[in-house]
Amino acid sequence: MLKRFISYYKPHKKMLALDMLASLLISLLGMVYPIVTNKMLNDFIPNKMYQAIIISGIIVLLLYVFRMFLQYFVQYYGHMIGVKMQSRMRRDLFSHLEKLPYAFYDNNETGQIMTRITSDLFEICELAHHGPENILISSIMIILSFIYLMTIDWILTLIIFACVPILIFVSRHYRKAMRTAFKERRKSNAIINAAVESSITGIRVTKAYTNSQTEEEKFALGDNQFVSSSKDAYKAMGKFHSSTSFITDIFNVFILIAGGMFLYSGRISFGDYSTFIVSVNLFLSPVNTLIGFMEQFQNGVSGFGRFVEIMDEKPETDEQGAEELKNTKGEIEFRNVSFSYGGTKEVLHNINLKIEAGKKLALVGPSGGGKTTICHLLPNFYKLSENSGDIFIDGKDIRRLTLDSVRKNIGIVQQDVFLFVGTIKENILYGKPDATDEEVILAAKRANIHDFVMSLENGYDTEIGERGVRLSGGQKQRLSIARVFLKDPAILILDEATSALDNTTEVLIQKSLDELCVGRTTLVVAHRLSTIRSVDEIAVITNGEVSERGTHEELIKKDGIYKNLYSLQFNNNDYFEDI
Repeated sequence: MLKRFISYYKPHKKMLALDMLASLLISLLGMVYPIVTNKMLNDFIPNKMYQAIIISGIIVLLLYVFRMFLQYFVQYYGHMIGVKMQSRMRRDLFSHLEKLPYAFYDNNETGQIMTRITSDLFEICELAHHGPENILISSIMIILSFIYLMTIDWILTLIIFACVPILIFVSRHYRKAMRTAFKERRKSNAIINAAVESSITGIRVTKAYTNSQTEEEKFALGDNQFVSSSKDAYKAMGKFHSSTSFITDIFNVFILIAGGMFLYSGRISFGDYSTFIVSVNLFLSPVNTLIGFMEQFQNGVSGFGRFVEIMDEKPETDEQGAEELKNTKGEIEFRNVSFSYGGTKEVLHNINLKIEAGKKLALVGPSGGGKTTICHLLPNFYKLSENSGDIFIDGKDIRRLTLDSVRKNIGIVQQDVFLFVGTIKENILYGKPDATDEEVILAAKRANIHDFVMSLENGYDTEIGERGVRLSGGQKQRLSIARVFLKDPAILILDEATSALDNTTEVLIQKSLDELCVGRTTLVVAHRLSTIRSVDEIAVITNGEVSERGTHEELIKKDGIYKNLYSLQFNNNDYFEDI
């Protein structure tokens, strides 16, 4: 993991070297004051060398001015190195997230992912800057102060530094507990963010059902977990700091007793004793810096660990030698397809379906039968194992085709329309980012939404709000249809595209969908059977299997599952939704 962290320094090697050089100079300049102090107390003042005193003071002042600029450089450019590293990690993480399969998002909440890409990376940024700087400056200061103290009195120096092994032992003892505690604290922070994201996204539902109290209770559970984990983290940190601070306080006691005895016995002079006190503080300061750095180190390490966890998730990849799907006609075939989510009970079992290019096949059946799963397998959102059957487009196994080329040839219109924050135009352009304004307008016209758009003050530049909150359900659906028109795919999947609409709006949307289906191979999942009577063929999916297959008239005559569903629906039981 350390090697991966260091790799992010590579683009900033020159600036990092300058930052470390500046830090080194700051450390060296820190030794000037005790040296000058010793010279003044032992030489300049006793010998009344007033000119030397003034010149020494001016030199120290000028060096401190120089150190001020060095500290500015370290603070500004050092932090910018951390920010740029954070930026690269964020881009790498976001890019990797875009490549992860559906299964990853089935098992990870949005709020937790957001925590990793924001606050976790901020802690890494702080570690990236302060880590090398603190370690370098503190280490050099400790070494230089040790050497200088040895020149004053080596016995007194060794007595004081005898406490260092104790300090190292205590630090190592509590560091492990701190690491574990802060890792749990980050997990609980992610739970809070997930709860907030869920509640804010669903705020309209919460208000509609007057369930604010329920949401507050759910949030309180995550918050209590955060408080509990924080308690453990800060307890470990408190033990660490109090113990190490006690040991550093012992240094001062040793100086007081041993130094006083040496001064009393005449082993050292008063000037040496004063210099020793100043120099020991130069030693204690970097020690305390390193102690304080441990908390930041644990935060950064745990944050980077969580970053690595996602980066190590296996992304979607094309099979070796995968070819592009070109000149697509749209013939689809499911051959002996079986599928389960994460090795659980089979959702599909031995599915065999074939749709000729340009034809429409409707999937119907009770909730949980596997209709939506079939729709998810066609664009390769979930991978079939080698022994779980095959799916073909134009006679080519989709596992042997590139993911992008397959998905570029498939358009999807779902019940739950997702629109991005931005304008109407930007959302339509999602179907073809390089489309011209004329193509966007044509797509909107074919989706029967152009007139509505032109009635708005800002037309196609109208902001639609988060998830299209400023649009009605029908308007959002037409916008998604315009997006597919612009994409112009050979294959179309309509996954209960009108199930959430009222009857009047459904009729209008259906006209747009009918036009969209012209010349395309279409797979329709529908719960309102009245909307699929004109399809070329209907497949009834129950318990993950194809139970019946045929045209509407053929299935009615068969007097089986489809006829029962059809009869139930027109007895006002018109919902049998899919998962």
